[in-house]
Amino acid sequence: MASRFYRKLAVLAKLEVTYGTDPVPTGAANAIQMNNVTITPLAGDQASRDLMLPYLGQQGVILVGTYATVAGQVEIAGAGAAGDVPGYGVLLRMCGLAETVDDGVDVQYDPISGAFEAGTLYFNHDGVRHILLGTRGNVSIDLTPKQIPHFTFTFTGLLGTIADAALPTVDYSAFQVPLPVNKANTTLSLLGASAVAESVAIDLGNQVEPRFLIGDENVQLVDRNPSGTCVVEARLLATTNWFAAAQARTRGALAAQHGTVAGNIVMFDAPAVEIGRPTEGQTQKIINYSLPLMLCTDAGDDELKITVK
Repeated sequence: MASRFYRKLAVLAKLEVTYGTDPVPTGAANAIQMNNVTITPLAGDQASRDLMLPYLGQQGVILVGTYATVAGQVEIAGAGAAGDVPGYGVLLRMCGLAETVDDGVDVQYDPISGAFEAGTLYFNHDGVRHILLGTRGNVSIDLTPKQIPHFTFTFTGLLGTIADAALPTVDYSAFQVPLPVNKANTTLSLLGASAVAESVAIDLGNQVEPRFLIGDENVQLVDRNPSGTCVVEARLLATTNWFAAAQARTRGALAAQHGTVAGNIVMFDAPAVEIGRPTEGQTQKIINYSLPLMLCTDAGDDELKITVK
């Protein structure tokens, strides 16, 4: 029998019209270009019968509440032209973000607090296909200099079929070549100050819960608590006093932009960020501050906006 190769993988994603009903994604229309992808094929709990018998020994277990999870990264890049929907847009929508398309201008993703969309994921690892139904998840963002920026997605879905299936022919044309994070490509402003930063990380903080009940099984997005961390090069307090901002619970905007040319620009905007307790460190013998970020609501469902243009 032929070996199966780890690097041969196809991931497909499509939004469901009816929750938990497979909309049958295809490689031509629904392929997702990812890296560092992992699957937990049979997550869940187990129940022991714990029988009292006249002898000792292992009795085995019964698998209960079984579901599947997929985690992986997608490169942060534009969609090719301003107003085009990026190939990863479907994944953002599965993470509780609403998509608004302004033709020829941009595509925006904003948090919502209800009517969450769900999707079906196909995870085909060199000929064995796992199907996740009713899938919802969380997304985090990483901008680190000298690296390719990434979204990191974690998805939970109801267990569909696991079966042999040929790898599909995939079309990745909706995914653009990313730009590295650096001075030329990336800008950052935090609480009105243009920051020299070593990294910016944002986590949407979705709480996703698989629920197995009499009469219903589903995956629910039940809460959201956006947070992050920004590591900035330290300056004199006269320039920026992060300690005073933390103590005063000062709220201000975070604005990060990656890319400079239309068609390959992604922006991250949070209007009401609070700084937690700064900690001091160093990189290359240069003092830095690690700033915990709390992305608060301003007018509701506005903690973070992702704009692709």
